[in-house]
Amino acid sequence: MTRTAPSATTAGFSRDQRRTLTVLGISQALGGAGMAAGITVGALLAQDLLGSTSLAGLPAALYTVGAAFGAAVLGRVSQRFGRRPGLALGNGIAALGSAGVVAGAAARWPVLLLAALVVYGAGTVTGLLARYAGADLAPPDRRGRAAGTVLFAMTLGAVVGPNLTGPTGELAATWGLPPLSGPFLLAAVAYAAAALVLVVWLRPDPLPPAPQPPARPGESGSAPSGAHRTGRPAPGVVTGATVMITAQLVMIAVMTMTPVHMAGHGHTTQAVGLVIALHVGAMFLPSPLSGLLTDRFGGRRVATAAGALLLSAGLLAGLAPPASTPLLACALVLLGAGWNLALLGGTAVLSDAAPAGNRAAVQGLADTGMAVAGATGGMVSGLVMGGSGYPVLTAAAGALALAVVPAVAMSGRRPA
Repeated sequence: MTRTAPSATTAGFSRDQRRTLTVLGISQALGGAGMAAGITVGALLAQDLLGSTSLAGLPAALYTVGAAFGAAVLGRVSQRFGRRPGLALGNGIAALGSAGVVAGAAARWPVLLLAALVVYGAGTVTGLLARYAGADLAPPDRRGRAAGTVLFAMTLGAVVGPNLTGPTGELAATWGLPPLSGPFLLAAVAYAAAALVLVVWLRPDPLPPAPQPPARPGESGSAPSGAHRTGRPAPGVVTGATVMITAQLVMIAVMTMTPVHMAGHGHTTQAVGLVIALHVGAMFLPSPLSGLLTDRFGGRRVATAAGALLLSAGLLAGLAPPASTPLLACALVLLGAGWNLALLGGTAVLSDAAPAGNRAAVQGLADTGMAVAGATGGMVSGLVMGGSGYPVLTAAAGALALAVVPAVAMSGRRPA
């Protein structure tokens, strides 16, 4: 008697999905190395070229503006033409922006440098958008793990990238370029390679363009699945986006001011770097576990747990003695882990509720909201800390995160 092959749901991922995750993992590892360039030397390069410490934060602002724009545009491109063109285009844009940063630094032309940073930011948002592609072909009970696997792959490059700052700087110097532009040389090559990997090997497309259904006689078109007849998004779309946007705002607000708080209380640069490194690790390394929890317990329960974890992080950071590096490190690890849970839980809730014919565009808009929230958190955190202090900032951020819990609970009771 011939045995039938087990389905993807009962036997894990299908062959196409395993291939998709492998290709996305390779491109994410390459993109992670490129993304580390902006984090590592972006501010230092701008400070050197502009000759002002007060403008050293400008690259982060421009990067965020580009990310917000890029998420919306790439989401629509993916919806119209498929994931492969959208993600490949994003990596190509990041490579172009990286090359522009190198050219601006070499020519000592601030305008070109700053414009290139916007382009660079628009492309690097691809690293987060790829998590949606990881889940496209996965069976419903394994989508969280698929998205988590894609996010985890990005950490491989993000860890290696900063360690190549010295060698790439030496290479840039031998070519007559500013040493600080070296990491962006690496970014240009890494992102170009990631785009090539996607164009050549990401087949079949995880989200091919969906044909528009014909309208019924006498109707201009039927409402898509997951949306209300009034055109408003389904409750799950709003809930998922709210979870991710709130977590992004809370995380950026606390993370941005923690180094300032530590430096003001006598911590060494090495101690500050260690705390931030642990935080960044907690943001991405738990992704496979967070995905597993999302598949097992559902996105709403994971998002609720994320709110509680972010509250704990805020309270611990505010109550920790300013001189205690271990307690501050624990708080920032909780902050990163809570953000990771919120990202994957919110992704699951939003993706399940988004209309199939417009899913990629909705996902892109949600990530645009995350980018705007990150910029808002960075700006507001400085004002709150300057006026009320670090404990008030962290407690307020934790309370804001906790507000997600009743929102998630209420959305679960609403009719679809």
